[in-house]
Amino acid sequence: MYNQFKSISLSHRNATLAIREQLALNEAEAKSIMLRLKDFFDVSDVLVVSTCNRTEIYYSAATDLNEEIIKMLLIQKGVTDIDSFKSYFERFSGGEGAVQHLFQVATGLQSQVVGDMQIPNQIKHAYQWSADLNMAGPFLHRLLHTIFFANKRVAQETFFRDGAASISYAAVELLEGLMPNPKVLIVGLGEIGADVCRNLAQKATSEVTIVNRSRDKSDKLAEELGFRVADFSDIEGEISRADIIVSSIVRDDPFFTKEMMVRLRGMSFKYFIDLSVPRSVSPEVEEIPGVMLYTIDSIRSKADQALHRRLEAVPHVREIIDEAVIEFNDWSKEMIVSPTIQKLKGALEQIRKEELTRFTKNLTDSELEKVERITTSMMQKILKLPVLQLKAACKRGEAETLIDVLNDLFNLEKQSEKH
Repeated sequence: MYNQFKSISLSHRNATLAIREQLALNEAEAKSIMLRLKDFFDVSDVLVVSTCNRTEIYYSAATDLNEEIIKMLLIQKGVTDIDSFKSYFERFSGGEGAVQHLFQVATGLQSQVVGDMQIPNQIKHAYQWSADLNMAGPFLHRLLHTIFFANKRVAQETFFRDGAASISYAAVELLEGLMPNPKVLIVGLGEIGADVCRNLAQKATSEVTIVNRSRDKSDKLAEELGFRVADFSDIEGEISRADIIVSSIVRDDPFFTKEMMVRLRGMSFKYFIDLSVPRSVSPEVEEIPGVMLYTIDSIRSKADQALHRRLEAVPHVREIIDEAVIEFNDWSKEMIVSPTIQKLKGALEQIRKEELTRFTKNLTDSELEKVERITTSMMQKILKLPVLQLKAACKRGEAETLIDVLNDLFNLEKQSEKH
């Protein structure tokens, strides 16, 4: 099973946001493509991961279906230029590559922001989708739980998850510290503005209104995150209403000026967080009583410090992943011998029961109970050495030879048919 695990990946590493947006999957779409995979191909242990930075499909199959699955995904998403889009995908085949990649994705090593704290929850959602459709077998269950345990070790033993290492996440952390349950106005929905919105949606502690020159973009993001939308033409009224204004407008000169603030007399206390380069909030707004301004420089400094700590932790994180992969690899190899162990147990149990039937007809209940205990204990001791030898042979890559010997010695195939 380990060598049959494969995956395809489209991510920020080799595709722009415009490309990634076209192939993003919501829960209904992810489940739909999982069911289509089940209908069209002989696959198991299917996991579909879709975030703003990646769309990935993991599966187990005897043959390499990467190209077919990429084509199916592109067709489902309505992409017509299939040959061009295929070039954006990474492909992982042969077990270890796909397993290693999933570990690195799930721990945040492959994230756009190293150590991204959202990715473990996104992987858990994907796992739940697989479980909902009965497409998570013993292999995927064990793999995901090994990954979750590795993630727990990363959180407990390293600084890999400490601090806000992205500008957008650092801005949200700052925002949360300014006041409880504020009314927040997000102005400008470029990549950084949209990231701030998504990070805020994870918190669910603020009333958020979003404004963008293009209303279509606002409506689409609001539908995804459940935020309130306002027209750009109503911007001054929205500023008066808000406690905190986060601006990521792209323009050559400041949009929020001292003159605008003077015009909006009678305002309550306001915080501005300016994430634009060049700046979209004039430094002079702080001359207005009750107005405070935070710029991208102070936020970036905080994010850079956190990122530096995370990068220092990367070697330790890789060690944790390597140890977890070795453990999972050993378990996966032992799965190969599990059927033989069960057959051997069944064959010995059959012998034990047949002999008991022959010699225990005249025993009392208490005598029969003692004989049951004695023979069961003897059988377990007889089994112990072959089982240990089988597991050791797995680690040496020699299990097939020992399986053949045990099959011949105990006639296990015939015994299995007999059962």
